Amino acid sequence: MTKTITVFRGDGIGPEITDAVLDILKAANAPLDFEIFDVGAAVYEKTGSFIPQEGFDSFEKNKVLLKSPITTPIGSGFKSLNVTLRQKYDLWANIRPALSNPALPTRFENVDLVTFRENTEDLYIGEEIEIDADTVHAIKKITRKASERIIKEAFEYALKNGRHKVTCIHKANILKKSDGMFLRIFEEIAKSYPQIEADSMIVDAACMNLVMHPERFDVLVMPNLYGDILSDLTSGLIGGLGLLPSCNRGDSYAMYEAVHGSAPDIAGQNLANPSALLLSACMMLDDLHEEESASKIRNALDQVFQEGKVLTKDLGGQASTSEFVAEIKSRL
Repeated sequence: MTKTITVFRGDGIGPEITDAVLDILKAANAPLDFEIFDVGAAVYEKTGSFIPQEGFDSFEKNKVLLKSPITTPIGSGFKSLNVTLRQKYDLWANIRPALSNPALPTRFENVDLVTFRENTEDLYIGEEIEIDADTVHAIKKITRKASERIIKEAFEYALKNGRHKVTCIHKANILKKSDGMFLRIFEEIAKSYPQIEADSMIVDAACMNLVMHPERFDVLVMPNLYGDILSDLTSGLIGGLGLLPSCNRGDSYAMYEAVHGSAPDIAGQNLANPSALLLSACMMLDDLHEEESASKIRNALDQVFQEGKVLTKDLGGQASTSEFVAEIKSRL
């Protein structure tokens, strides 16, 4: 049965990598139809809105969104569009798997870990209070409801996917009430999963250990801010954000996206690497129970990596986006 999904093309390199991924999905005969919308800065200049209402309506109807990077102006009063989408649709679980590929040059081998990031609260609620001209307080919000559901999701994922350990990342030694509650809830829930090893680590120690011994980690779960930082760190272990897929999932909606930036410096030059968005689309296919299509695409991408002759510049090659896409399609 064909599933209709909503697609946001983004800005910067977003339209290029979106078109590349849709081309590959069609070539793989993935049973999908697409409702495609231009979003981002160029749309804002024309309409006064970064995302047209028709785009929101489409997502609310289809429940599944494939999204390219959208540029949010920094320090100019605009709330992050990613944060807006996550909060508007209660996309409370951000899942980012980092899997190294032996064919690509990185400093680490056999990296295979998954970050579960609480996606709706913490400092990302964006509540700041100006005490005086020289003092600002930012509100860090942690609730039992949000903590329980992301921690349970991490353990359930470990159980269903043959993972052996879940690690809670926190700063409870300093933030004794907020992170302390998150850690206590983790320890409570861990008791219901005796077959899964459970441990915890202070966030600064986790950063050190990740870059020294990433093989010691399996599934990681943490509040929002640490998840944002550490998932980018894990991408560095496997070759960068251009290889890291991401899913934002709630009870009713799911958004799949490339988490790298919109790279306006190379936009329109046919140089962008679509792999992160393509791998995010594969996560989407898995969740839509179209594992055969996802596997076909991943295998084709792996063959291109292993051959090593047609790679984009960020992967150590000289190929254009269109050449890279054509090579993937030839392996399907």
